[in-house]
Amino acid sequence: MSGERKSAGFFGRRHGKALRARQADALATLMPRYGLDLEQPPPPRLESLFTAPVQRVSIEIGFGGGEHLLHRVRTEPDTGFIGVEPFVNGMAKLMAAILADPPGNLRVHNDEAAELLDWLPPASVSGLDLLYPDPWPKRRHWKRRIVSAENLDRFARILKPGARFRFASDIDSYINWTLLRVTAHPEFEWMATSADDWRNPFPGWPGTRYEAKALAAGRTCTYLTFRRR
Repeated sequence: MSGERKSAGFFGRRHGKALRARQADALATLMPRYGLDLEQPPPPRLESLFTAPVQRVSIEIGFGGGEHLLHRVRTEPDTGFIGVEPFVNGMAKLMAAILADPPGNLRVHNDEAAELLDWLPPASVSGLDLLYPDPWPKRRHWKRRIVSAENLDRFARILKPGARFRFASDIDSYINWTLLRVTAHPEFEWMATSADDWRNPFPGWPGTRYEAKALAAGRTCTYLTFRRR
């Protein structure tokens, strides 16, 4: 990736195994409909990005295979969801999953999150999910972690007052990293009032394949919720 791109390196690989025929067809068929065109200015009302009538907009950054994102799209029809996933295989899985019944409350961005965050209007988003992001465990790679002062400023700019930023991980060092940085940011406050608030999954949580692997390996998952002041 070009070194001039704003957030090059927050994600790892862009491509994995060769796509199955159905996934490739779904990607080619649906991306023109669901992909956002950041060359165009954002609409005055972000809700107008969706073909279905929605009352609010939420974002999931790095949706992986799309299990959580698709669950919310199907169970919260009055919310418009923007899914961000630079990994082509993950985007193809999501497109294949919606091919038979394409929802009207979904849009996607298949590149780096910072590009989308900088494009969105201020105070236009009601929720932001960052679930099991790449922890970049080696010290020399920590600068690639998406939770950073610069990106927290981006989150704060687009989130409405009172909006929730939710983070989940099974990596203790990244959980601590995130807590330290978000609680130090003047525009966010941690919502926890008891240990159960970070031990238990978010309400309506469907689980993800990555989470299932982490639990099977004996790792503990943590769920953090922050509020935009």
